[in-house]
Order: sequence, then structure tokens, then C-alpha cells
Amino acid sequence: MPKPSLPPAFNRLAWSNLAAQSAEQIALAAAPIVAVLLLGVSEGETGVLQTALTLPFVLFAIPAGLLADRMSRRWLMAGAEALRAAALVVILALIATRSLSMPLLALFGFVSVCGTVVYSVAAPALVPALVGADALAAANARIELARTVAFAAGPALGGALVGFVGAAPAFGVAAALSAIAVVTLSGVAEPARPPAAQRHPLQDIREGAAFVFTHTLLRPVFITQFIFNSSSFLVLAVFVPYAVRHLQLSASGVGVTLGMYGVGMIIGALLATRILARLSFGTVIALGPVSGFLAAAILALTIVVPLAPVAWLGFFLLGAGPILWVISTTTLRQAVTPARLLGRVSAINIMSWGARPLGAAIGAIVGAVYGAEACLCLAVAGFGLQALVILLSPAVGLLRQPAMVDAGEAAAGRP
Repeated sequence: MPKPSLPPAFNRLAWSNLAAQSAEQIALAAAPIVAVLLLGVSEGETGVLQTALTLPFVLFAIPAGLLADRMSRRWLMAGAEALRAAALVVILALIATRSLSMPLLALFGFVSVCGTVVYSVAAPALVPALVGADALAAANARIELARTVAFAAGPALGGALVGFVGAAPAFGVAAALSAIAVVTLSGVAEPARPPAAQRHPLQDIREGAAFVFTHTLLRPVFITQFIFNSSSFLVLAVFVPYAVRHLQLSASGVGVTLGMYGVGMIIGALLATRILARLSFGTVIALGPVSGFLAAAILALTIVVPLAPVAWLGFFLLGAGPILWVISTTTLRQAVTPARLLGRVSAINIMSWGARPLGAAIGAIVGAVYGAEACLCLAVAGFGLQALVILLSPAVGLLRQPAMVDAGEAAAGRP
């Protein structure tokens, strides 16, 4: 099967996405380092900072989805990225004038992440307008590869910039990358869409939520993703102290182990198009949750086999399989969702990320009372549940990517 070609408009979006994702990861990595090294804050205060940097995903995903369905997605993304660049420049100026404080870092970090939320919601909604149905999976694989590379390299680059050249250059590089994303995105030719009906926002929100939660394919995907997010952060909440105490890993050893997650994501994204061409579409959807369950079981195995290579394999599978899930389920949503609803459906998908702090909180409570080993065993149960949900759904029976459907077919939830 020949590899589908991606048009120039999408290529500009892909480069903009790489710049935007890199800016996000560098800034997210630099912020807590700056808070500790420059401002001398405590662990509790860094926890407040992390909350400020994640809260926009819960607060503004739905409003971003409404905007993405009511206006030009390209200009909405460009405006959001410009907002992030401006916030990073303000942080840069505050550092340069020695005026930075913890409240100001949290405030402008919060504003910066608001730009991230809008960009993340609108991008998947824009892709189907730029590529044909036969190229959707390849386009999503490229988008996810850029995100994965930024996710893997951004924190290291942000830490290196702060460590070697100071805090200001790290935020300066991030702001420059955001500006590049804006310029690149402004050259994307977005096809015109019919004007959206002017209705009350709550009516639009209900329509988007009803579409997802009554659709025979999208409802189990959302439930699976919610459980996966909570279970994965249950593991991440306790793994570092567990690895040091039980696996006897050094700081670099822990870094290598966690780095296998990024390696798995990159390899999975690179192979995604070939895997989608060789396996049925539903099988690829199932690979992510099943891989997550195997990863959790392998990590729990380290309780009785405390070897670093076993943990490496667990984190590798935790990255490789789920990235196939992201690519295949994003393609599924784009195929079965009417264009006028794509922004809201994308926003509801991002709302499932709200399960991450829930998983981390469960990890903190269970870990404090029963120990990290109990958390790993509980995570196996969680990953088993999410695999069961998707394996019992009609999504795994899809032989191929669903055809792009009109509003009537999609609303009926027909695969």
C-alpha cells in the first residue's frame, strides 16, 4: 500500500505543532526548576505551581472546544500560541529585572498553559479539513510523533538550558518557538466552514457531550481513556521512591527507566502507519489498552523480581502501545464526528486528562497507607478494567477506519 501524501497545508501545521509542543515542554520543565533554584520555594509550593500548570486543562478545554467550532481554527490556534509566547516573554522580563516571584510565575505559567489547551483542542479538529480520509491516520501519526519527540526531549532541554545558561534563556527559547509556531501556522490555508448556529453555549456543550456519551464507538473510548489516565498516574505517583527503595536505582537509573517510556512512544509513533496498514483498525485500537495492562503487570512483577530491565520493559510498553491508541482513536473521532462538532468532541477527549490528578491522589493515599507495592497491584486492576472495557466494545471489531460520515450518520452512532 503506497504511503498517503500529506499536503503542504498540513505540513505547515505539523511544523507549527512541533514548535508549539517543544515550547510547551521546555517551559513546563523550566518552571519548577526556576521555582526551586531561583526562588528557593519548598516542595509544597512547587505542588501549587504544578496545580496552576495543569488546572487550565480542566477549566478551559470545553470553552476552547466551543470556540473551535465557532471560528477559524487556524486563527484560534495562532492566537492561543501568541498568548503563550507573550506570557513567556513576561516571565523572561521578570527574571531579567529580578522581579519574579512565585505568585507571578504561577500566574503567567497558568496563562501560558491556557494557550496550550486551546491549541491542543483545535489542532485535531483542523486536521480533517487539511487531509483526505485516506491520510488521516498518517497525519495523526506525524502529529503524535512531534508531540512525543517534544515530550521526550523538551524536559531534558529545558533542564539543560536552566542548568548551563540560566533561567532566562530557557523561557526565551520557549517564547521563540511559540513565535515560530504562530508564523508557520498563519500560512496554513484553512478551508471555509459554514457559519455555526448562534445558540446558548450550554446548548452547544450538551450537544457535544451527548454525541460522545451516546455514540457506540466513542463512549467506550472515553471510558477506557479515563481509566487509563488515572491508572497510569497512580503508577507515576509512587514509582520514583519505589525504584530508589526497592529496585535500588540511582537517580540516573531512575531517569533511564522513566526514559524508556519516551523511547516506547517514539518507536510506536514511527511504526504506527505501518502497523495500521497491516492490522485491522479495531486491533490497533485494542493494542494500547492491552499493552497498558501488560506494562502494569510487568511493573508489578518487579515486586518479586526487583530488576531494572524488567521495569524498563514495563515503561517501554506503557509508551509504545498507548501511542498507537492515541493515533487510532484520534483518527476514529475525526472520522465519525461531523466537522461542526469536532472542536467540542476534541475538548471532551482532553477532559479525560482530568483523571490524571485523580490517579496521582489515589497513589498518594494508598502509597502512604499501604505502600508503593499496593499501588502497583491496584494499577494492574485499573489497567485490566480499561482493557476489558475496550475489548467488550464494538470498536475492536472495526476492520478498517470508518468512512467520513455526515451529521445524520454520526449522530446515530453507526460505525
